[in-house]
Amino acid sequence: MNAMHPQAAHASPAGWPMDIFAALKAAHVRQVTYVPDGGHAQLIRAVHDDAGMVAIPLTTEEEGVALVSGAWLGGDRACLLMQSSGVGNCVNMLSLVRNMGGPFLTFVTMRGEYGEFNPWQVPMGTGTPDAFRLMGVHVMRADTPDAVGPTAAAAARMAYEGGNAVAVLLGQQLIGAKVFVK
Repeated sequence: MNAMHPQAAHASPAGWPMDIFAALKAAHVRQVTYVPDGGHAQLIRAVHDDAGMVAIPLTTEEEGVALVSGAWLGGDRACLLMQSSGVGNCVNMLSLVRNMGGPFLTFVTMRGEYGEFNPWQVPMGTGTPDAFRLMGVHVMRADTPDAVGPTAAAAARMAYEGGNAVAVLLGQQLIGAKVFVK
């Protein structure tokens, strides 16, 4: 059985995932690409339930980089939801974002940090900020529920109004460390 252990109360009554959802709605994001992830589950459900948004499941994270870029070229705003373990899959594709010069926004649930039980998650969790910076992506971070909404709104503004590539890292202390019990 898989259980999540949230570490703190959430900033809004619906929880911090809905603060991200509100920021995406306010920024007129229509397409949300994602690789299924427990940390993003509430946000993914909200996108699926919203008639004004299109939820696009992916088989691998780098597809999301291309879809976000293509959405912009087609006149839409999109973002990518993923886990830190998938960031390594995106490094080459992020060259598209860098060369295209358009906006890019991703929200990344972090693994390999606070209370991580799986040693395989630690290397990419540790390397995620540097991998993004190496590819020219501005890195922001939210580690508390109160920080999520303002950080999400600031990141959306930087991406869609400023034309920047932005990654928001959602710390493992925020999302909760996974534990597996028998």
